Amino acid sequence: MTEHDKTRLGKTLWTIADQLRGSMNADDFRDYMLSFLFLRYLSNNFEEAARRELGTDWPLLDADDSCSPLLVWYEHNPNDIAMFEDVMRRKVHYVIKPEYLWSSIAEKARTQDAELLHSLQEGFKFVENESFSSSFQGLFSEINLDSEKLGKSYTQRNKRLCDIILKIAKGLAEFPQDRDLLGDAYEYLIGQFAAGSGKKAGEFYTPQQISSVLSGIVSLDAQDPTSGRREKLGVVLDFACGSGSLLLNVRRRMGKHGVGKLYGQEKNVTTYNLARMNMLLHGLKDNEFEIFHGDTLLNEWPLLREENPAKKIEFDAVVANPPFSYRWEPNEELAEDFRFKGYGLAPKSAADFAFLLHGFHFLHREGTMAIIVPHGVLFRGNAEAKIRKKLLLDGNIDAVIGLPANLFYSTGIPVCILVLKKCKKYDDILFINASEHYEKGKRQNVLRQEHIDKIIDTYQYRKEDERYSSRVSMEEIEENDFNLNISRYVSTAVSEEPVDIEAVNQELKSLESCISDTKNRHNKFLEELELEKLP
Repeated sequence: MTEHDKTRLGKTLWTIADQLRGSMNADDFRDYMLSFLFLRYLSNNFEEAARRELGTDWPLLDADDSCSPLLVWYEHNPNDIAMFEDVMRRKVHYVIKPEYLWSSIAEKARTQDAELLHSLQEGFKFVENESFSSSFQGLFSEINLDSEKLGKSYTQRNKRLCDIILKIAKGLAEFPQDRDLLGDAYEYLIGQFAAGSGKKAGEFYTPQQISSVLSGIVSLDAQDPTSGRREKLGVVLDFACGSGSLLLNVRRRMGKHGVGKLYGQEKNVTTYNLARMNMLLHGLKDNEFEIFHGDTLLNEWPLLREENPAKKIEFDAVVANPPFSYRWEPNEELAEDFRFKGYGLAPKSAADFAFLLHGFHFLHREGTMAIIVPHGVLFRGNAEAKIRKKLLLDGNIDAVIGLPANLFYSTGIPVCILVLKKCKKYDDILFINASEHYEKGKRQNVLRQEHIDKIIDTYQYRKEDERYSSRVSMEEIEENDFNLNISRYVSTAVSEEPVDIEAVNQELKSLESCISDTKNRHNKFLEELELEKLP
């Protein structure tokens, strides 16, 4: 598997999606396309594990036989099925009946089987309710196979699904059956659909380049970042996880065995299902992650409602890209909420600090939180100024990192990353102004690897670099009335060279003398020609 393969597969699948969706809205077709890729991944993973488990009992079929070997085994060994599935649940953590495997569905598509639509419906229900020990109820709730967007009649819908699945199967057949490859292709497609969704994309996708910055920061030792990456992150939280790309990026940075469990929360049901699929598609077992569907600001997740400090869950790393300046409805009950008490409530017009305080409350004393926020959080007054001041005086803000404009699909405004800790080593605050370090793109600007590495390296070693980064004392922050506007501390303006007035004066005198001499010579020619002289 190469980076070229990953990119080529992503582009191949995106071309298929673009060709097949026709007049269907990109967001609607996304759900079909990604669900089919998810089913294909689960099926291939299960079949590979079944082949290893059955060993010499795995049926060997003729080359021209397109039937699933597992389906043949089920037919010949009805008395062993229950024991086999019990073993697979322990080893792979899920089961898929042979008739619902991607190979079986793709064969129905190839033969234009009239029952393909019914098989898909039954297969999706089986995966949701019976495949896993954990319930994945509603995983395909956004996939309406009876939708008229697929066709007005059952026959038309079945034919359309046959065409879509057959095209996907042919496209995937050109590539090696690598699990990581399909996971990366899934991420690529999420990004492409996000690009086509405009403002809606901010609900579910954080570009990988920005995820890499956050994951690079939180994976470092919290007390002494210079000592490098932590050996292990026990539990990691993203309380506005979207499709889960940020959490997966942390796991990728730490290595498959470097994170104990990933926790995510998402309010949008479509995006919530995307996140659950994304986790499984990247090889996580159902006991290695937990995604909750609910409102973060109202703290609807029972896991996070424990008020007893001795019992509450605390996370070694918290990452988040919550909605910018989200309007919410704070009330008297929320004012007494344990997350906000002592800080005050964020204003109705912007819940940025409400999201921040939510995540910060559940951060472990030895952990790091990195959150993306709009620049207004750094300097807006009133309630936000009070929250910001308390966080600063308590020594909880470790670094402020300004990013270039136009990095997100959802907004063109420049944003920043706030790094917070409950127990930090340094008394000062590190400001990084990376606003001018990017590559300009057609639709979005891009952070290249060297830009990402520079941000992380500067943070890790707390480097000071003219026009890029500076360590600022709390005394100076107080003098600026706790305003964290980055340009106050790290200006990217280039100072003009001082002007030598005497030299300029001499140059002007010289020019005037030259002009006078030239005019006199010219007037002599005019006089000889008996023409009017210049004044």
